[in-house]
Amino acid sequence: MPDIDPPEFDPPEFDPPEFDPSGFDLADFLPYQLAVAAARVSRAFAERYRAEFGISIPEWRVLAHLAQAGAVSVREIHARVDMDKSKVSRAAQRLVEAGHVEKRPHAEDGRLIDLRLTPDGAALVARILPIATEFQRELVSRLGPDGAGLKRALRRLMEDPE
Repeated sequence: MPDIDPPEFDPPEFDPPEFDPSGFDLADFLPYQLAVAAARVSRAFAERYRAEFGISIPEWRVLAHLAQAGAVSVREIHARVDMDKSKVSRAAQRLVEAGHVEKRPHAEDGRLIDLRLTPDGAALVARILPIATEFQRELVSRLGPDGAGLKRALRRLMEDPE
């Protein structure tokens, strides 16, 4: 069989678009500022409850949502707290294993499982809520007169970010 050379391939020229980074400041980019601020505030709050109660940020969010919403599915928590479904599932499973949350069949959709606080879970939330309330009071105090406007703006973004 004779050697056949593959046809030569000449890739087309590609000119990347012109970009002048000098006009862009990441530290001044609002989505970046919101993400960094949210992560820092969340970690600062987590430091207050993690050592005493042994729960993670995702576990706290699941507990807080269940305390407010009652029995809901992982899908509903995922949509409400804006966490990956797998993170919500793992956090919920750890809370089930710790006796803070129980699983029951969903009342309307047999394919779903409802999560709800156990009495131990409700007691845990009752112990954490004063810490959360104090943390928020300190945070709002730190923001001073800008706090009320920031809360209004964040509420607006959370309703419809586009």
